[in-house]
Amino acid sequence: MTEETENQPPKDDPIAIAILDALADGSSLQFKDIAVRIFEKRKKAKDRPDGWRRYMTSVKQQAVHLARQGRVEIVRKGEVADPNDFKGIVRVRLAAD
Repeated sequence: MTEETENQPPKDDPIAIAILDALADGSSLQFKDIAVRIFEKRKKAKDRPDGWRRYMTSVKQQAVHLARQGRVEIVRKGEVADPNDFKGIVRVRLAAD
């Protein structure tokens, strides 16, 4: 490794960047909402309407990763959930400073 790359933080995954961009306005979104936004930006004419489903696993994984870093919060029933142990319908929002 060069000295330049050692001092730089690792780059975020494109899905993680999309999650942060979707939440930039201060909203909280469900995983499905984020997956749909990503799909809408990347879809091709031949894609099926439910093509957003292919992004769900990636969105969940990256949201958990960002939550573990403290950059976002996973919220269930108004309470911040443990990113290592949550289930049900949840929302993602930017972490409170």
